[in-house]
Amino acid sequence: MADNKRSIKLFRESGIVVALVLMFAVFTAIDPSYIGINNVIDIIKQSTINGLLALGIMFAILTGGIDLSVGSTFAIVIVCTGKLLVAGMNPKLAILVGIGIGFCLGITNGLLITKLKLQPFVATLGAMSVYRGIAYVITGGWPVLKIPREFRHMVDGNVFSVVPISIFILCGFAIICHIILKYTPFGTYVYALGGNEEATRLSGVNVDRNKILAYGITGIGAALAGLVLLARLGTGEPTAGQGYELDAIAAVAIGGTSLAGGKGTVFGTFLGAILLSALKVGLIVTGVDTFWQYIATGAIIVVAVYFEYFQSNLYRKALVTKN
Repeated sequence: MADNKRSIKLFRESGIVVALVLMFAVFTAIDPSYIGINNVIDIIKQSTINGLLALGIMFAILTGGIDLSVGSTFAIVIVCTGKLLVAGMNPKLAILVGIGIGFCLGITNGLLITKLKLQPFVATLGAMSVYRGIAYVITGGWPVLKIPREFRHMVDGNVFSVVPISIFILCGFAIICHIILKYTPFGTYVYALGGNEEATRLSGVNVDRNKILAYGITGIGAALAGLVLLARLGTGEPTAGQGYELDAIAAVAIGGTSLAGGKGTVFGTFLGAILLSALKVGLIVTGVDTFWQYIATGAIIVVAVYFEYFQSNLYRKALVTKN
């Protein structure tokens, strides 16, 4: 059984790699500039922000939930950190405060779901509106300007004048997430919650505590993404992050994480974020109307979820045949 699961997981991840290679080949054939260094860097930069959001929201999805408020959490972190930086706070301390804000907002979502017994969709939908409103209240609707260069170079500068530092932030967060999910009891509980929450509860696991912590990590992912965008643009916009939750969910679904919970990998989500960014940049380079990106993203989610359903059916049939 374990061998079958590993085979299916490997098949899904290798399929994403093949799709990525084919996408690069097709777009390059249409427009050779697609493979140019500037476009490749653009793909990396786009996948950095979406990848951080996707890795974070993956924890909520693995528990069988969802977090629609990541874009609004993103905005609060941006404006709060921006104001602290402009006020003269040390950039390193401001980064820690920003991550702490994201974690606390994620924890708040977890408390709404576990203690008030709200459905994740309802709780985070409400939080999405509340958090966005808070971002507007904090700034009065105006952007936070004059973000210090020291912070910008620290979070989104370049190594060797080419490679964005933010890609190292993404890779570092991905490694930490992989270690948490694969080598800690908490990671085991996260998968168990998505697989069968009641059975997990009956086995003695503190379901509420682990679910709250999972949403806290989702908030950290949103915070890191927000810090990267703040450094990249040099302004803190209260409107930032609108619609980003759709891209994050799409990357998670493309990467093979079941939206019903209990199944998924960090590497798959990482690849999903890159594939989605490569597709968007490809559509722009080839002159496709920007509005088609929304159609493409929605279609990808549907196809990815159906592929997961199809894959699960194959797995069940394989088990029946084997028995």
